[in-house]
Order: sequence, then C-alpha cells, then structure tokens
Amino acid sequence: MPVTSLSPPRPARRVRLALGAAAAALAVAVPLTISAQAAVPPPPAGWTLQWSDDFTGAAGSLPSSANWIFDLGHGYPGGPGNWGTGEIAAHTNNPDNVSLDGAGNLRITPRRDGAGNWTSARLETHRANFKPPAGGVLRIEGRIQMPNVTGTAAVGYWPAFWALGSPYRGNYWNWPGIGEFDIMENVNGIDSVWGVLHCGVNPGGPCNETNGIAASRACPGSSCQSGFHTYRFEWDQSASPNQFRWYVDGQQFHSVSQNQLPADTWQNMTSHAGYFILLNLAIGGAFPDALAGGTTPTPATVPGHPMVVDYVAVYTSGGAPPTTTTTTGRPPTTTTTSPPPGGGNAYGTIQAENFQQQSGLSTAPAQDSGGGQHIGSIANGDWALYRGVDFGSGAPATQFDARVASGAGGGISGLVEVRLDNRSNAPIGTFAVANTGGWQSWRTIPANISGVTGVHDVYLTFTSGQPAEYLNVNWFTFRR
Repeated sequence: MPVTSLSPPRPARRVRLALGAAAAALAVAVPLTISAQAAVPPPPAGWTLQWSDDFTGAAGSLPSSANWIFDLGHGYPGGPGNWGTGEIAAHTNNPDNVSLDGAGNLRITPRRDGAGNWTSARLETHRANFKPPAGGVLRIEGRIQMPNVTGTAAVGYWPAFWALGSPYRGNYWNWPGIGEFDIMENVNGIDSVWGVLHCGVNPGGPCNETNGIAASRACPGSSCQSGFHTYRFEWDQSASPNQFRWYVDGQQFHSVSQNQLPADTWQNMTSHAGYFILLNLAIGGAFPDALAGGTTPTPATVPGHPMVVDYVAVYTSGGAPPTTTTTTGRPPTTTTTSPPPGGGNAYGTIQAENFQQQSGLSTAPAQDSGGGQHIGSIANGDWALYRGVDFGSGAPATQFDARVASGAGGGISGLVEVRLDNRSNAPIGTFAVANTGGWQSWRTIPANISGVTGVHDVYLTFTSGQPAEYLNVNWFTFRR
C-alpha cells in the first residue's frame, strides 16, 4: 500500500502508512469489555523484570508520580507546537482525563467541552535509561485496550505506546536522530496496530521520515478496540546483526536489522543512555488526517472513549548486568580551594573537581570504584569551568560522557549542558538526569554533541525547573 507523504516535519513521532479507501470504511462500535489482570505477569523464562507499573490504586487517583511525569499543554517548553504532530488536544493531569479505575487499569480519556475544545493526557516515565545489557535483549511490553470506538465516531483518535531516546529531554529538536520506537499506534478506530522505527534525519534519510520504517496488522482474535492485547518491542544486541522487533499477542509483525541502516544512524540511536516510555491519546494530527483524507477530528467524533492500560513492564535477558554502587544518605560536602591549573586532553578522564572556576558547587569523596572526588550541591544555575581542553585537529569529538549520581526527590530532575568558551553560548550538547537511586549510585550517561576540534574552555552548566539540588558529577570525557 502507498506511503502517505505528510506535511509538516515533526520532531516526535509517527508512522504514516495510508490504508486506502477500503480500510478506511470502519466497522460499527462494539460493546466495551474490560478484563484487567491482577498484576504484572511474572517474567518469562530467561527474562528479568527491570521496571513495571500495574496501575493498582484507588479509583479516580492519579498514576504513581514516582514512575510517571505528566506532559502538559500543547508542547514541551521551547519545543515544537502541538507536540510536533499537529494534534489538537491540550494534555492535562486532571483525573477526568487520566486516572486509575480501581480495577488495576490506567484510563486516558479524551474530553470535549461545550466550546469544542479537546483535552486528553500524555505520560512519560521518569526513567530514561531503558536499553539492553551489553550483548543482551531489552523487552518493553504493555497490555492495552485501544479506545473502544469505531466508524465516524472514532475519526481523530490516536492512541500510542512508544519510546523516545533520552537526549530528546531538554533539547526537543534532535528528533529523529536520537531514535523513536512506536510499539503500538492506532488511528481513527481502525482494527490495526502499527509498529514504527524513526531514525536518522528529517525529512527523508534512511528511515524515510516523516513516515519512518513501519508495518501494521490487525489484532489477533478480537479487534484492537474490543479487547486487551499485549504489545511488545524487543531490542536484541545478542543477534548479529542487532535487531529491533515488534509483536502483538506474541506474534511478530515487524523487524528492522542493524545492517539495514547506515552505521552512524544506528550508533546515534543506540549509543546514548537509553529510552523513556510514553503513553498518550492524541486527538487529531497528521497521521489521522492522512488516513481520513481530511482534517480530524470532525463534529461527528465522539469524546469519552479511553485508552485502557493494564500494565507496562520492562524486561532484560542475557548480556552483562550493569554494575552500580549504592549507599544511603548524602555524604557531607566541603568546599574546594586552590583549584588545579587548566589544560588537558578532551579524550582522557577529566575529573569534575578539577575546575578552574565554579559557582554554587562543593566537593566531597566519591564512594565509587573510581574513587577520587566529585562535585555536588548542584542546582539550577550552577556551573563549572575547565580551561584549555584540547580536542585535537583531526576527527571532531561528537559525544560527551559524564559519570553522575542523584538522590533527588520524586519529580526533581535537571539538565547537564556543555558549552564552549562562554557561558552564554548555546549548549553543544545536553542530557537530562533524575534520581539514579542515591547520591552515590553512579551512572555513566552519554550525550551527542556538535562536532568539536581545537582548544576550548569547557563549561558545564546545570539547569533545572526546581530550586532543589539534583546532581553529583564525578568525571566526564569526550569521544570521537
């Protein structure tokens, strides 16, 4: 079937396959059936559960703030409008739009007021480091019932279960290079699930953006709308070449192999810290518009039909397990005096405490296998300067790695930004970090940066939407 060419380029999602007139002739609505499981199922043989939410809680309550962040309004601050997709609903954290139902489900419900304004909801995980262990497999899975509405009443509905590369946080303009896995998408009440990979550059590129590399199929057994189905994505580093795979109810319907894409494209979307997971129900936008052949929603679109999520779970299999050191409590900090001289190799390990100037920081011993000191007490507006860092004259540096830890409270996070020569210059790269499990639970997080050569003063700047301290940094380095 032909691929629909969509107009505005968007920095966050979606598959864009047209189905044709026959597929667009939708069936009538079927009765709602809800059948939730009591809990996340135990890991399959050979798999280890890494993270999950079974949405247990009182009816009308919000989902766990320890697990989820609410995306509000019509876009990220400083990011593309209408979430980059053309959707029209304002996202809220109102229980009328997003809440637990008391039976082990999350419901995301679109509403329309008397003036015709739509609201809905979009959630993303706090964690943004979901990826396979080295040489292993990552499995992201959810049991979901799509909105139980079809025909003209469903035109403009766009439920999705998906994942975005962590460097998107705080940047919002680096899509699709950081990668996107659409595990389940559906529009207009069609009995079909789409699985999509977005990557490379936009428009065009190796993933044919803005369409992505996509496949779709009808849900097995019952329709996607009339019952729960299990949607799964796997990222397999144990296979050669590595592979991405998409499943519905255990049946594979899509795959993309490493050798289908340029090496740098694969590297850019797989070498960073990992992915965060999203659940949302959009109304209107380029994808439903394309399949409907016009602007959606329409006056005939009926609000109030929820996407119902029984559970979301992340598993891993095989590979080398991550190693971390965790201690409880935050160690006391001391102020560093007499900083060391500047200079140094960008590709060696630059100890964070070896700054030449700083604002707002303190230092303390790092209880980590690497030893040494770390900088701490990091909050919004703090910074550190490292003079005369030599990036060489050959191939440019394209990646920044930092060893960080955070014991920040729930909902507190912030950015690590790299700037050259002047603190007022735009960052050449950023990554976001939230609680890692403790102030001494260290993670090495990578971020893509603009290519750099020559000798520069390097500033680490720290930005957060809250005044609370949120970060320790042990060391950092650059890579070509």
